[in-house]
Amino acid sequence: MWQSAAWILTIDWLLRIGFATHVVMRRQAIGISLSWLMIILLFPFVGPAVYLVLGENWLGIRRAKWAAEMRQHYSAWETRQTPWVHDAWPQPLSDPAQLSRIVTAASGERPLGGNRLELLDSAETIFASMIADIDAATSSCNMEFYIWEVGGQADAFCDSLAAAASRGIRVKILVDAVGSRGFLRSDQCARLRAAGAEVRGALPVWPLRALFYRFDLRMHRKTLIVDDRIGYVGSQNIADPKIFRNGAGFGEWVDAMARVVGPAVDSLSMVFFEDWHFEQTDYAIANRWESDRPIPAVAGHVPVQVVPSGPGIESEAIVQILLNAIYMADHDLMITTPYFVPDESLQRALISAARRGVRVTLIVPKRVDSWLVRFAGRPFLRELALAGVTVAEYHRGMLHTKSITIDHDTSFFGSLNLDPRSLELNFELMLAIYDETFTRQLIALQQEYVRDCDLLTADQASAPRFAIRFAESCVRLVSPLL
Repeated sequence: MWQSAAWILTIDWLLRIGFATHVVMRRQAIGISLSWLMIILLFPFVGPAVYLVLGENWLGIRRAKWAAEMRQHYSAWETRQTPWVHDAWPQPLSDPAQLSRIVTAASGERPLGGNRLELLDSAETIFASMIADIDAATSSCNMEFYIWEVGGQADAFCDSLAAAASRGIRVKILVDAVGSRGFLRSDQCARLRAAGAEVRGALPVWPLRALFYRFDLRMHRKTLIVDDRIGYVGSQNIADPKIFRNGAGFGEWVDAMARVVGPAVDSLSMVFFEDWHFEQTDYAIANRWESDRPIPAVAGHVPVQVVPSGPGIESEAIVQILLNAIYMADHDLMITTPYFVPDESLQRALISAARRGVRVTLIVPKRVDSWLVRFAGRPFLRELALAGVTVAEYHRGMLHTKSITIDHDTSFFGSLNLDPRSLELNFELMLAIYDETFTRQLIALQQEYVRDCDLLTADQASAPRFAIRFAESCVRLVSPLL
């Protein structure tokens, strides 16, 4: 008996030491490494098992093969986009010019000029605009969304897509297999397929698949591309906020989208191209993609960079971009994010900006749909408030817009949350926009949110009761892994 116990103890410690050594040698951010070491070393067998399932951002052999196949397409795309690359900055050393070079170095995406943008600030406006463009489509409608929830305005959107497919428009719909699992089993999905639309679930989850890649990697992008010349990017899922998660206790979801016309839509098509074809690895069809697509015409004067992030892209790229954007702020920095659990570098950058005189405003929902995020994020919010950051808590619903505005002339807008899941695990999409007009419109929307907020005062930011502090501190220990 004692020999069996000795063998079990030996195997357990070999696993723990082996996995702990692997974590140390990966040289991730210190907070992430320490969190994993705590889990591995404290929990026999369970700790190493959890790390094996959730510790690596595995995309599998097939994704690696697909990435290699994609290199030739990226090269062709770069050549195709060269005439639109924006390099005529009024001041080559200005903050926007330098930030664009940082984005290019970190993500590989170049700023493309000649775009026109429109900010859509309500679900009614967003759905009406998307439906109008789908109804006027002449060749294709490509889309990828995290959540498609049947009912309300989403059904009108579905009707428009079904009608487009019925009249011969090529309709491709990519939705996250987990976030949209109800839709994928619905009559609406079956009706779309019957009308001729292609519908795929991204990153499906089933036990055998978990052996080949990490199962909780999610497709969180929210994009619609019509005729390869009109694009939508933002935070709105295909869900009517009047009925989506109604009764959950945090009110209607509040979102915004940007409608883009111009060369930047070509980059949106490139992102969709990779995501769509990866799900089936249909290389023959992928090879014909460039020749089948029209070249978007110049529609305005706004330089835009399309910034995808997620597994397969350098993990530190998006954090590097955000850090440089924060440090470049001279006088104003406003951020809206539904989930705020930053790493130490982002938290320190925000505090540093406030202490050097930048007016930093962070807008978050007062109630969120995840108690873990609330417990993990609350200490960060209190620390920011005590450091001079204006922390505004939106009380009219679940504020879901993700945006950053910098000094009235630069903005980031898209699907990225400021939490570890968005920064490390999810496939996200942001636009870097170098335009005073659009940025001021976005600032006006952010200020409108602030008017419906409660400010976190110094008194409220003081230490809460011991039980709450202890619970928050325990959750914060694993916050890098949320």
